[in-house]
Amino acid sequence: MTDAPTIVIKGGRVVDPDGSRDADVVIEDGRIAAVGADLSADRTLDAAGCIVAPGLVDLHSHLREPGKEEAETVETGARGAALGGYTAILAMPNTTPAIDSAAVVRQVLELGRDAICDVFSSGAITVDRAGEQLAPMAEMAALGVRIFTDDGTGVQDNRLMRRAMEYAAGLGVTLAQHCEDDALCGGGHMHEGEWSARLGIAGQPAEAEELMVMRDIALARLTGCSIHFQHMSTARSVAMIRDAIAGGLPVTAEATPHHFTLTHADCRGYDPVFKVNPPLRTDADVAAVRAGLADGAIAAIATDHAPHAPETKELPFDQAPPGMLGLETALALALTELDLPIEQVLALLSWQPARIMGVDDLHGSLAEGRAANVCVIDPEATWTVDGEAMASRSRNTPYQGREVRGRVRHTVLHGEPVVVDTEPQR
Repeated sequence: MTDAPTIVIKGGRVVDPDGSRDADVVIEDGRIAAVGADLSADRTLDAAGCIVAPGLVDLHSHLREPGKEEAETVETGARGAALGGYTAILAMPNTTPAIDSAAVVRQVLELGRDAICDVFSSGAITVDRAGEQLAPMAEMAALGVRIFTDDGTGVQDNRLMRRAMEYAAGLGVTLAQHCEDDALCGGGHMHEGEWSARLGIAGQPAEAEELMVMRDIALARLTGCSIHFQHMSTARSVAMIRDAIAGGLPVTAEATPHHFTLTHADCRGYDPVFKVNPPLRTDADVAAVRAGLADGAIAAIATDHAPHAPETKELPFDQAPPGMLGLETALALALTELDLPIEQVLALLSWQPARIMGVDDLHGSLAEGRAANVCVIDPEATWTVDGEAMASRSRNTPYQGREVRGRVRHTVLHGEPVVVDTEPQR
């Protein structure tokens, strides 16, 4: 027990896996103490006109630390996440050094210890993400790592990927794949199609993603390993995943806000802020991703938050690194752009990714007795995206100046209000 004051989140509509109802939420000693009508406590967080939901969970955040702290740190990334309603984020392993050992996992977890969002670490599938030798997954799993990925590159060697999946199946962990066949997309900088031809920019064909999706579905069938497909971007990828799920395979997938809001036509001004990997695709692909989010083929919205120092994003299109900011805008873009009930949007952003990440014991529920990880959302608030005002050390948002709907008012992490009335508290 502690002397911390009890908190009531008052006057909102509670939305979680148990449904939707008008209720107050009382927090005591870091846990949900009660959910009901006319509750009171020592401190009140006003939620009138708002949705009270479990904190959001991101399966795909590039926090850059260690190695590229000029673009982001664990602290600044977690701060942006909390402002965006997230109470848990998964750090990707393409750091310098890569998160391919227990020592680096410990470093990332220690860096996140005092952050205003829970920071979990992924681990690399292969040593240095080089695709040649399996990383010591068992050592990292012993520290709580549940998802392994070479994100930024796909594992190219079929036999090595089979071995990785057999190893992971024995450990009971999930492999997450960045699906990209290097032989097909090497040298490409945007989607191969009408706009790459017009602009004279080398392209990456959709088939580069789809061949690896096809391979890993087959390997999931062979090995029984759980496979999670990262940032799906093409119509055929979504269709294959839908069929695999219908066939009972242990397959899940995520999509990013930029892959359901932007297309390759946005690259027409040669602005590297629109360069991302996998690249922005066609209108038909965007429609397919949206359909997959609607019908359950895609179980999660993940940000692929990828900060880059401004001087690198000011290079010519073919020299600039791929990636976009995402943590502070994902919720609003989903509410603004997806024609889905808010309950379904929150499932895609909160409790479904929590289950995939294996953190649903701490995140994704407002049931009594559960950890008090909560976000309070004003679904009708409109605001204009401003990269200069973001918590990130970087500014590479493709949504600069866009008006969006839905804003996080409060975020509560393990019972502590870390964002109140849109302002961070520490």
